[in-house]
Amino acid sequence: MDEVFKALADASRRRLLDSLNAQNGQTLRELCAGLDMARQSVSKHLAVLEAANLVTTMWRGREKLHYLNAEPINAIADRWINQYDRARVHALADLKSALEQEPMGATEFVYTTYIKTTPERLWQALTEPAFTSRYWGLTFESDWKVGSTMVWDEAGARTADPAQVVLESDPYRRLSYTWHTFTPEWAKGHGFDDEALNKLAGERRSKVTFTIEPLGPIAKLTVVHDDFEPGGQLVTMCSEGWPHLLSDLKTLLETGDTLPAVSLPVEPGA
Repeated sequence: MDEVFKALADASRRRLLDSLNAQNGQTLRELCAGLDMARQSVSKHLAVLEAANLVTTMWRGREKLHYLNAEPINAIADRWINQYDRARVHALADLKSALEQEPMGATEFVYTTYIKTTPERLWQALTEPAFTSRYWGLTFESDWKVGSTMVWDEAGARTADPAQVVLESDPYRRLSYTWHTFTPEWAKGHGFDDEALNKLAGERRSKVTFTIEPLGPIAKLTVVHDDFEPGGQLVTMCSEGWPHLLSDLKTLLETGDTLPAVSLPVEPGA
């Protein structure tokens, strides 16, 4: 984690993260204009942030978009902040809280993490009940073929719907599926009233995509959750859950155990 602390030590790099937290998915040109910084300086700072995994990038056509990746910050916070009361982690805790309170971007989230595991085992962790029940608290029923339906079993509620399907399935490389349906059974299991349920059920269905890349002894996992209803309730709920979920997944695969339980407003299975 030395790279993360080094990256956060520079005020200009923190400004870049603040800019991406306010408006995620910006081009280099947009970042330069918004911060009144020279293009070369921004490029150098972004390179440091990417090396620390605090920023991840994706190409959309000819544009390279930059996304704030909160996973390393949350990983440090989850593992250390609750155990040590040192001045150097207070700023990190404040940044973690800011990231959790303010949704990143309007309709999509992009997260990247590096896990000491194989693509095969990471695929198992994303699909097999023996894994998902431990770090996610839910299980899936699916043959993981494109077009196949998925049944979500979470908090004592089984959620099935014809539109709840696998969109892409390339084992050990890429997996994509539509997000689950919001049912009265699901709402009861999570403590949502009828008003909150109706708001969620009225939003368009989002989707999540996992991309796995082998990098020697580690696997790079990029998670894109998009197609949210702009300004909807779900986008905020998922922003609070994904960083901790990925930290828990990483910890499980690297240590065989999960992180201590924490109180989140809603798990990312919401």
